[in-house]
Amino acid sequence: MTRAISLHDVSKTYDRGVRVVDRLSLDIAPGEFLVLLGPSGCGKSTVLRMIAGLEEITEGELRLDGEYANELIPAERRMAMVFQNFALYPNMTGRDNIGFPLRVESPHADPRPRVDATARMLGIQDLLDRFPSQLSGGERQRVAMGRAIARHPTAFLMDEPLSNLDAKLRNHLRAEIARLTRELGVTTVYVTHDQAEAMSLGDRVAVLRGGVLQQVGTPREVYGRPANVFVAAFVGTPRINLLRGVVRAPLDGAMTISLGKQSLPLPEPLCLDHQLLRVQQGREVIVGLRSEAVRMAEPSTARPGEVLITGLVEHVEFQGHENLVHFSTGSHPAVVPELEAPRPGARPGRRRRDGTVLNRLRERAGALRAGPVVVLDDPPETRPEPAAAERRSPGDLIVRTAPDPALRHGTQVPLLVDLARLFVFDRHGERICPAPARLPDLAE
Repeated sequence: MTRAISLHDVSKTYDRGVRVVDRLSLDIAPGEFLVLLGPSGCGKSTVLRMIAGLEEITEGELRLDGEYANELIPAERRMAMVFQNFALYPNMTGRDNIGFPLRVESPHADPRPRVDATARMLGIQDLLDRFPSQLSGGERQRVAMGRAIARHPTAFLMDEPLSNLDAKLRNHLRAEIARLTRELGVTTVYVTHDQAEAMSLGDRVAVLRGGVLQQVGTPREVYGRPANVFVAAFVGTPRINLLRGVVRAPLDGAMTISLGKQSLPLPEPLCLDHQLLRVQQGREVIVGLRSEAVRMAEPSTARPGEVLITGLVEHVEFQGHENLVHFSTGSHPAVVPELEAPRPGARPGRRRRDGTVLNRLRERAGALRAGPVVVLDDPPETRPEPAAAERRSPGDLIVRTAPDPALRHGTQVPLLVDLARLFVFDRHGERICPAPARLPDLAE
C-alpha cells in the first residue's frame, strides 16, 4: 500500500518568530518519487519531519490519502525514514537492526522471514551478523535502508541519505535507490542539496529557498524552464552564465540585448518570447546562457537562430571527455551575493547600507519576498567597480567544448549563441524569456 501526501499552506515557526517554512503547498501522488532540493538551511528537512510527524505544523494542513493528519502520531502514519547519519543501534547486528521495528510492531511475530527477504533484495545477506562498527559507510546505509523497507511502509522519507558517502559509492547507491523505489512502487520524498541526485532520481523536483517553494516540476522542466534566476543558477553543472544586459528596442531598428562591449541581435521577425522583451526597453535585465547554449564555430557555420560574439580564452578546465572553457567577452557578470544563502535577507558579509528611506524600503521588500533573488537598481554608468575577487574571476562565460588541445590562454575565438536557449530575467530575478506561464501585468 502506498499513499498520497498533500501539504496545504503549511508553515513552521520556531520560538522568537523564526519562520523556516512559509505557506508551502505540494501534492505528491501515490507511488511518486519527489525530491526536495535546496541549499542548506532552506527548510527541506523540516518539511520532511513535518510529514513524518516529528515536527508540529504551525499553520496549514497535512493530508494523507485525503484525510486530515496533523494530529496523527508518527507510528500511525506508517512511514519509514532513512537518515543521513544511518541511525543504527551500535549494540545490534545488521539482522537485529532491520528486525527491531518489526519486533516493536508485532512482539509475538517472527521477523526473520521479512528480514531475510529484505536482505536478499538489497544483497546484504553476508552483513546480517555484523555490528555497525564492522561495516563500511555504504554497508551501514544499506542496512538502514533495509530497516525501512522491511516495515512495508506507506511512504519512504529520505533525509540526505547519501551525503556522508564518497562520490563513487554515492553514484552506486543512487542507482540502487532508484531501482528499489521503482520496484516497490512506494511514495518517496527525498531531501538533498545535490542537484545531480535530484535530477537523476526524482519524478518531480521541488526547489525550496528560504522556506518558500520556488518551483516544482519534472527535472527537464526545472532545468529547461527555471521560474527564476535562483532556480536557474542552483540547477545545472556548470552553473548557468548570468550576465548583466540592457534591452535596446528602437522603433526604427533591430532589437538587441547589450552585454557591455558586445550585443545579441534578436532575429527578425521576432518570436513571441522576444516580442515580450519590448516592455523592458532601456531596462537592465539578467541574461542566462547555459554552457551548452554557446559553441565555438566559424561564423559561416551559423545555424538559424544563432548569433556571433567573440571570446578571449582565459582558462581551460580539462574534464576528460570535454573541456570547460572560460571566456572573457567584455560582459558584466550578474553577481548575486545571496545566491548561496538559504534565505533572501542573508548576506555572507557586511556591507554599507544606503541611508535613504526609499532604498531601505526596497531592501526590506526584497527580503520579505523569497522569490526574487537580485534587484538591479544601479544603472550601468553608476555601477560601482567590481570587488577584487570578482575582477580575478577567470572570464565571464563558460562554454562546453570538445577536448581541443589547441586552445590556449589569450586565444580569440568566435562563439555562436543559440538564441532558442536564451534566458532573460527581470531585475527581480523572475523569468521573462521564455515567456512564463502567467504573463505579467504591464503595471507590475
